[in-house]
Amino acid sequence: MSRRAAGVALTYLVLLAGAVLALGPYLLSLLTSLKEPAQLARRATLTWPAPWTGQNYADVLGGQYTLVPALVVTVQVVVVLLVGQLVCSVFAAYAFARLRFPGRSLLFGGYLATMMVPQVVTVVPLYVMFAQAGLRNTFWGIVLPTLFGSPFAVYLLREHFRAVPQDLEDAARLDGCGTLRILRHVVVPLSRPVLATLAVITVVSQWNNFLWPLIITTGPKWQTLTVATANLQSQYNGNWTLVTAATTLAMAPLVVLFLLVNKHVTESISLTGFR
Repeated sequence: MSRRAAGVALTYLVLLAGAVLALGPYLLSLLTSLKEPAQLARRATLTWPAPWTGQNYADVLGGQYTLVPALVVTVQVVVVLLVGQLVCSVFAAYAFARLRFPGRSLLFGGYLATMMVPQVVTVVPLYVMFAQAGLRNTFWGIVLPTLFGSPFAVYLLREHFRAVPQDLEDAARLDGCGTLRILRHVVVPLSRPVLATLAVITVVSQWNNFLWPLIITTGPKWQTLTVATANLQSQYNGNWTLVTAATTLAMAPLVVLFLLVNKHVTESISLTGFR
């Protein structure tokens, strides 16, 4: 019993150390954002704010260094990409999972192989194509490369759709349902946890996307939040309280989103973890 208790205590100590390492940077960012620049310069970084101030948040929300336009652009980009990726990925994954057509396996294998290609390899060709099409520094220039799904999303949904019992679809066909009605009324309702997980992954990846918006946009009109925050850091490198306030605000919606859909993410893990 003593060895078992020691093992449990050691396990929790390791988990606690991991939690501190994972959450430490976020706590440090929050504490720094609530300090005045003079206090950050005079005192140690890990000290508590004294006095507490919200002026940094006021500045990045509506003051001289406002990030509200970039936040609006980012929300628009994420919403459009979320809808586009979910719809296109569902259709593509169901086609690869259930429909029979020549070259299905070969086409899916080739599409899946693109996951192995780093993003930086395709940046230059994509930029040349979009620049020649007149889409540089436009909203559609930001969203089109990833609007029609991703290999990871199609692969994840295909594997889940293949696990849906074929008898349910056969019963629906006997009742007169076509392929689209089966997808809408049978397959999609059974896939809500996986779709919620995919939605979280899509929102997080697109919210944090930096390289492509940086390359395809110029000027403040279509700047996303990541690009605007990076510009703020380069312009006001000495004012870390302002920069950390911007980064804390940028990550806050993602934390709220995860707390809202945490249950569905857990369900998707339980559904797919023992296949």
